[in-house]
Amino acid sequence: MTNPVRYESHGEIAVIRIDNPPVNASSYAVRAGLVAAAEAFAKGPEKVAVLMAEGRTFIAGADITEFGKTPKEPYLPDAIMALESQEKPVVCVIHGTALGGGFEVALGCHYRVMLRGAKVGLPEVNLGLIPGAGGTQRLPRLVGIVSAADIFTSARQVSAEDAFALGIADELSNADPFEAGMAFARKVLAEGLPVRRLSEMSVPPTDADSLAALKKKVARANPGHICHLRAIDVAVAGADKPFDEAMLMERGVFLEMMATPQRKAMIHAFFSERKTAQLPELKGVTPRSIRHVGVIGGGTMGGGIAVSCLLNGLQVTLIERDGEAVEKAHTGIARTLADSVKRGKLSAGGRDQLLADKLVTTDDYEALSTADVIIEAVFESMDVKKAVFTKLDAVAKPGAVLASNTSYLDVDEIAAMTSRPQDVIGLHFFSPAHVMRLLEIVVAAKTSPEVVATGFALAKALKKVPVRAGVCDGFIGNRILKTYRTAADIMVLEGASPFQVDKALVDFGFAMGPYAVADLAGIDIGYLTRKRLLPTRQKGERWGDWGDKLYELGRLGRKTGHGHYIYDDASPKGRPDPEVEEIIAAERKAKGINARDFTDEEIVERYMAAMINEGAKVVSEGIALRPLDVDVTKLYGYGFPRFRGGPMHYADHIGLANVLATIEAAAKDDAFFWQPADLLKTLVAEGRDFNSLN
Repeated sequence: MTNPVRYESHGEIAVIRIDNPPVNASSYAVRAGLVAAAEAFAKGPEKVAVLMAEGRTFIAGADITEFGKTPKEPYLPDAIMALESQEKPVVCVIHGTALGGGFEVALGCHYRVMLRGAKVGLPEVNLGLIPGAGGTQRLPRLVGIVSAADIFTSARQVSAEDAFALGIADELSNADPFEAGMAFARKVLAEGLPVRRLSEMSVPPTDADSLAALKKKVARANPGHICHLRAIDVAVAGADKPFDEAMLMERGVFLEMMATPQRKAMIHAFFSERKTAQLPELKGVTPRSIRHVGVIGGGTMGGGIAVSCLLNGLQVTLIERDGEAVEKAHTGIARTLADSVKRGKLSAGGRDQLLADKLVTTDDYEALSTADVIIEAVFESMDVKKAVFTKLDAVAKPGAVLASNTSYLDVDEIAAMTSRPQDVIGLHFFSPAHVMRLLEIVVAAKTSPEVVATGFALAKALKKVPVRAGVCDGFIGNRILKTYRTAADIMVLEGASPFQVDKALVDFGFAMGPYAVADLAGIDIGYLTRKRLLPTRQKGERWGDWGDKLYELGRLGRKTGHGHYIYDDASPKGRPDPEVEEIIAAERKAKGINARDFTDEEIVERYMAAMINEGAKVVSEGIALRPLDVDVTKLYGYGFPRFRGGPMHYADHIGLANVLATIEAAAKDDAFFWQPADLLKTLVAEGRDFNSLN
């Protein structure tokens, strides 16, 4: 194996090159190479060293192939200390990204040069960890505890310009890494710049109010997570300790976090996100060209899809039914792009260029004749969608991918309206489509492999997380949603309060409970879904009618100020409405139900059991290929708490036998709803878990 770290002598300047493609990860070989290079520099005649990396980036993080394995010495803190302890200056050149351990390596050097466009960050909290190689100790000594903690608790990537303003970077450069490093090294020699070790600096005084405000902000943004606040505590405690003791403390807490269920869950989420696009059916299959995307429907969803495509460099033609709707759609897209400008995601000039050069809005279907992919995003009605696909079949060019953004409907039935069902696929975006990362790629019976590959290629182009789904009512996400929402309704019918259900699930880690979500989406959405499914109801099936009553009363949720909750100036986020309890109590009485009490623990237990059980059915039927696909769907589209890893991972954590016991106990009172999945029973009998199927 070629050594990924090379040592070169350029007169008075040593150059240490890291070359470990594709992202120069801090593998064992890199760590050992850095220690060896540091020893060579210490013994050599060179007076200053430049640490740089080949390829497109500096050290972009840890080597993920080493995750879960016993680490080998030298550990990263040792390699960093070997650089920092040098008696001659060491200059680090950062290009691309320096993340996690990569940024910690840079902090161990005495000076830092950043190329414009480079970014630094400490994203360990995304894996349930804290920085473990000096990030919580060196960075506060450089920029102060509050600024440092803001970086490592947000996991954000700091631009070169912001890093320079904070004092993280000593110089910005437009040169290539080698020339930038050599130029600064010559400056060190000319000006006699000394060794400057962050470990020898004191932490600047901390404003107590600013720190308290940051802690409050972090706690509010990351409910249920433990690593974020622990990282702040470690930084604060380390400020009053000798650096060696502070590092030992940081390492101890890092190892403590490594042993938590949260770390295991978040590592599972991290790897699962990367596995959803790794499908045997796509191996060796070339996707079709994607340069021009057509969108039919300019409402919230269609407009969001158009914006997502525009922001990622695609040409967009959007179709609406008439001139007035065309103008409204164009205005909506322009407004959304303006919001991107306000958030700093896009320049004003960039917005104007997208609107002028990349977007066409019209009511003429013929404008779609050159589109590579056409996405229908009209009203969720089979008749309406069939009419659209009949038109598309007449105008779309041969080989164009025809996609339906349906949430529930049968893609096979839609595809049958065309003479080319092999070109039809479901692309289920989530609202707002330019923000939400999940994209369910629904593969119909006759969808060709090239079209499937094109769906995944589009997801990549739009920076979405794709999950392959089969055809059934609701696919993966909404099918499972219907089941666990029904479980919640049954508990409310039996005596739980919808507000207690919401609170129990928020305490579990969801941002919102199901009834608050219903108010946000609109009570009418649930009403229309129930009406659509009414003909399919079976004998013995239980459901709640109070949602229909709220609809009939015009209480449609947030948009009308009343739903399950009351929304007004006094409580814009909603407060429980006692009248809803009265409506539910009347329904219980009419159905002869004697209400009983539920504990919060029982609510979570049953809600999760219903979710897991339906997830097992979805996997066994091939609607989802693996349990991890269910996890990613719920994590990215439905607000499942990331620190629990997804419902199927959570099931493995609490034990499948316990999940099955919950279902069997509930089935004693409601055998129709609580039917354990065959897959769940099989895995329990064999002593296996869902992860064994991943």
